Amino acid sequence: MNEGVEWALHSCLNLAWIGGERAVTAARLAAYHELPAAYLNKQLQALSRAGIVSSVSGPKGGFRLARPLDRITLMDVVTAIEGPEEAFRCTEIRRQGPGAAPAGPDAPRCAIAGAMGKAELAWRRALADQTLDDVRERAEAQAPGAPDRIRRWFAGM
Repeated sequence: MNEGVEWALHSCLNLAWIGGERAVTAARLAAYHELPAAYLNKQLQALSRAGIVSSVSGPKGGFRLARPLDRITLMDVVTAIEGPEEAFRCTEIRRQGPGAAPAGPDAPRCAIAGAMGKAELAWRRALADQTLDDVRERAEAQAPGAPDRIRRWFAGM
């Protein structure tokens, strides 16, 4: 998983703490964590295409959440940034070399692919079961002053 997922998740929380109708530029969101604005903008565009954030054009433009945090799962964000493809892709190397396994319609499924598929399904379910609102609650419990600090920082825009 690339760092864009982490950046996107933090950006969504920051947008929630900034509040409602206010749009924030990618450059300003990036500046808060000292990230490259152009790369964060790509992540925000992916979130926009997925309907997680909305893009507002114009002089007061930028990004804002398109739906409440309790309607955005971690899996929604991962899929928006990484795409829907499975993380593990079996290339059937067991069918190569001197110990090549038999091919054909009756050949058993690769045991490694089966194990990785089972793990991926559990991972995807766990991400789908957690919303950004769940994460927000944990973040605020760990750092109660974070929302106010973020609001003050972004108020200087």
